[in-house]
Amino acid sequence: MVVVMSPDATDEDVAHVVEKVEAVGGEAFVSKGVVRTIIGLVGDIESFHHLNLRTLPGVADVHRISDPYKLVSRQHHAERSTVWVGPQGAQVPIGPDTFTFMAGPCAVETPEQTLAAAHMARSAGATILRGGAFKPRTSPYAFQGLGLAGLRILADVRAATGLPIVTEVVDARDVPVVAEHADMLQVGTRNMANFGLLQAVGDAGKPVLLKRGMTATIEEWLMAAEYIAQRGNLDVVLCERGIRTFEPSTRNTLDISAVPVVQATSHLPIIVDPSHAAGRKDLVVPLSRAAIAVGADGIIVDVHPTPETALCDGPQALLGNDLRELATAVRRLPPVVGRVDAGERIRTA
Repeated sequence: MVVVMSPDATDEDVAHVVEKVEAVGGEAFVSKGVVRTIIGLVGDIESFHHLNLRTLPGVADVHRISDPYKLVSRQHHAERSTVWVGPQGAQVPIGPDTFTFMAGPCAVETPEQTLAAAHMARSAGATILRGGAFKPRTSPYAFQGLGLAGLRILADVRAATGLPIVTEVVDARDVPVVAEHADMLQVGTRNMANFGLLQAVGDAGKPVLLKRGMTATIEEWLMAAEYIAQRGNLDVVLCERGIRTFEPSTRNTLDISAVPVVQATSHLPIIVDPSHAAGRKDLVVPLSRAAIAVGADGIIVDVHPTPETALCDGPQALLGNDLRELATAVRRLPPVVGRVDAGERIRTA
């Protein structure tokens, strides 16, 4: 962080800034120029923020020159990362050279429904199966998922189809059992700032899909990823799923600009969830095309064999012509932007 003093700042003003910084354990390096003085700060950025340095006499401005998230930043990891999902011998890549299509039911309801959705997803070109065994819902009366029974269904469907599975974990206490059944752990939008859960999935030794909080800034989202990385797990994939705005025509507003912004800032892969952004199946294909065009590393969508009977998010689930249209887009568009289907790069060694 750098403190820029005003041209009329006195030596006492400079000394006061230095004193405040050193009082919270930081170091201050004073550089006097012809017109003004610059003070470089080294230490805990959050402690410096609490000092309200901009309000001190003689201070003209304060600039942060390094990211607060060290492990997920490109400042210290210039090349973008690839995360591999699945068991040894059948790992699917998510990263800068490939395009990864994930699909499946929003919620696991029955073995038959989940298997049918998995076959739909695989036929459309998906290489990773999504499915919710634990479902955090706004209403306590809504379907909350099958829990452990749902995890067992997902494991059986993985064995039948060969698709690695990603599923959400909502409680730190459930991380071990979810990690035992799943290939990738999802932290949903409502839990992006659940720091205990972030640390628990960081300790689990499995790749993590971290969805953006519905009111989170990109910096807050990356700081949440830093919690996971700080536990020694850099296999984190970010998921833009729309943010809450004043616009009521969609469930959320898909922040498509988040993809290039994150890619310029962080080395972590980033995918897009058009299903939960829109909440409407008629928008899923157009938003998926936009995600591919802007450079997303993948998409994750809802499919269901009978959306009209779905216990969760039926209006956004694809089937029939909509799914076939999406399959065409996923097959044709990624090569246009220099991407290879992740299915062609599965790691078998």
